[in-house]
Amino acid sequence: MAKYKVTIADSRYPAYDEEKRVLEAIGAEVVVERSDTEEGIVAQARDADGLIVNLAPVTAKVVAALERCRCVSRYGVGYDNVAAAALKARGIALANVPDYCEEDVSDHAMALFLDCVRKISRKDRHVRRGEWNLTGVQPVRRIAGRTFGFVGYGMIARRVHRKLSGFGLGRVLVSDPVVTQEKAAEYGVETTDLDTLLRESDFVSLHAPVLPSTRGMMGAAQFALMKESAILINTARGPLVDQPALIAALKSGAIACAGLDVFEQEPLPADSELAALDNVTLVDHAGWYSEEAMVELKTKAAQNIADALLKGAPTYPVCL
Repeated sequence: MAKYKVTIADSRYPAYDEEKRVLEAIGAEVVVERSDTEEGIVAQARDADGLIVNLAPVTAKVVAALERCRCVSRYGVGYDNVAAAALKARGIALANVPDYCEEDVSDHAMALFLDCVRKISRKDRHVRRGEWNLTGVQPVRRIAGRTFGFVGYGMIARRVHRKLSGFGLGRVLVSDPVVTQEKAAEYGVETTDLDTLLRESDFVSLHAPVLPSTRGMMGAAQFALMKESAILINTARGPLVDQPALIAALKSGAIACAGLDVFEQEPLPADSELAALDNVTLVDHAGWYSEEAMVELKTKAAQNIADALLKGAPTYPVCL
C-alpha cells in the first residue's frame, strides 16, 4: 500500500511522467483528476496528502473538504485560482514554482521587443500580400543610444536587461519601489517614478505583479505621457494594462507599437479590436513555454509536495 496519496487536479497535460517520477520515489500514489469542477476535485483529493493544481479551482469549499492535505502546489507563479486564505486558516502549505521559466519569458520579451522595433511581423504580413519598399510607411528606429524602461525589475526583467547589454542602449530606467539606489547602481540602472519613465523611455517593458495598486496601471493617462514612437512590451500580466485605452493609443498613434503575450481576457476573443490592428504583435500567453521549462515546472511542482511530506515544508512556499 502506498505511503501517501497525491492528487493532480489538472487536465492541461497529456502525461505526468515527471510528477510520478518524483512522487513515486517517496512511496506516493499519484491520482490524476482530469476535472475542473469542485465536486471532481473533492472526490479525488479528500483523502490526499498533497494536491497539485494548474487552473482548476481550489475554492474554499474544496479546501474545507481536504482531510489530510499538507500542501497544495500550484504549477507556475500565480495562484489566483486557489483560496489561499482558506489554506492558511487550515494550516495547509501553499507552494508555487516561481523560477521555472525566467530564461524563457525573458527570451520571449526580447523576441517581442525586436519584432516591434524591426517591424518583422508587420512586414511579413505586407510582403505576403505582394507589397515591397515599406520603409516609408513603417519607419524603423535604431536601438543604440535609446532609453529602455522597466516597470518592475525582478528576476525576469534583470535577465532581459542582461540580454539587452549588447545593444548599446543609452539609458536604462527602472520604476520599482523595492529597488534601492544601492541596487540600482549595482545593476547599472536609474530608478525613477512611473510617469518619468513613461515620458523618457523609447521602449517600455512591463514586469510588475498584479496587485490592487498595479491593476490597470497602464491607462489612458499613462499612454498620453509616452512618446509617439514608443513601444510597449507586456509579458507579465494582462490586467496591468487597460486594454481599451491601449487600443485607443495604438489606433490614434499615441504610441507606435505593442508586443503582447498577455491580455485582460484569455483566450483573446476572436473579435477583439487588437486583432484588427497592424501595429501590435499578439502571442497566446506562451512566454513561459519551452520543452525544458515544461519539464522543470512539472518536476518542481511535484518536488514541492515531496518536500512538504518528507521535510515539513515545500521547496517554494508562498508566504501568506
